[in-house]
Amino acid sequence: MAIQLDRIGDKIEFYEAFDLPKLEALINDKIEQNKALLLRVHSVQHSVHIHPKTERPVYTAVVHYKEP
Repeated sequence: MAIQLDRIGDKIEFYEAFDLPKLEALINDKIEQNKALLLRVHSVQHSVHIHPKTERPVYTAVVHYKEP
């Protein structure tokens, strides 16, 4: 049996938090984890919306990772 390893070329992850510092910490932790996979941040998109039931802001982000 042979083991074949393939490189990940692109990866997109989605994040959500109720405050910006928590979202930033979450993204920074995941950036460090993805560095081990030899992926770097290509782009970041973020937005905020109001949760309909709690009426609190919800911060979301989409991070696109790519091979250098």
